[in-house]
Amino acid sequence: MTTPTRTSPPVGPLEAVGSTLSLASRNITKLRKSPGAILDVTLQPLLMLFMFTLLFSGAIGGGDRDAYLQQLVPGLMVFSPLYVTIGTGVALCTDISKGFFDRLRSLPIARSAPLAGIVIGDVARYLVSVTVVLAVGTLMGFRVHTNPVAVLASVGLMITFGLCICWMAILVGILLDSPAAVPGVLIGAVMPLSFGSNVFAAADSMPGWVQVWVNINPVTLMTDVNRALLLGEGQVMGPLLGGLVWMAGFVAVFFPLSMRAYRRRLGR
Repeated sequence: MTTPTRTSPPVGPLEAVGSTLSLASRNITKLRKSPGAILDVTLQPLLMLFMFTLLFSGAIGGGDRDAYLQQLVPGLMVFSPLYVTIGTGVALCTDISKGFFDRLRSLPIARSAPLAGIVIGDVARYLVSVTVVLAVGTLMGFRVHTNPVAVLASVGLMITFGLCICWMAILVGILLDSPAAVPGVLIGAVMPLSFGSNVFAAADSMPGWVQVWVNINPVTLMTDVNRALLLGEGQVMGPLLGGLVWMAGFVAVFFPLSMRAYRRRLGR
């Protein structure tokens, strides 16, 4: 005889919010207690900062390292949450494969709470990643030419960008059975977004057919926003509206797909 699947009982909105925040605090605690988790969210962007500034600025930036650093740091603040999402997918897949989500099935929590808890808990990871890039870039010579309000707006937008993009990583983390396979799949999606942008090189230095993608790439749009906020160069509203459309699109597509895949995999 088949054993009925255990499911969590219905819960109200307040209980759903409480369970989501409790699961989010688990992720924040892991980040606070694990030095390796800090390296996970900062190492890749810092490597890119050092490598492109010290090794490639002469070729890409025309020999003016300081001017290139001014353009690079705002772009890497967009790049960093994009790569942090790879860790989100790996951590989610690991939790599922180890049975952590199975233990949540009979608890009185909302169906969306485990996934929403992961996303909210990632705010701390995005904050650490973005602020470390900005801080180290400042030590290397980067200078903000606007004001503290613009800096706070920049950091907030970068975190929001990461929170929207991460639903792609969550879907991959749910669909794959092996955590080791997650980075390979996500890097295949992240590379065209990050390197097919104006973070590292100006769009007009690329072939015409590449420029078409670069100019509409959400990473390019958010980099333009960030440069305007931190350097006072260019417009904010035009690229911001385009970036917001992309962010809404990522959530509209990957959130329902993630919830559907989550229910199917865990039998909820």
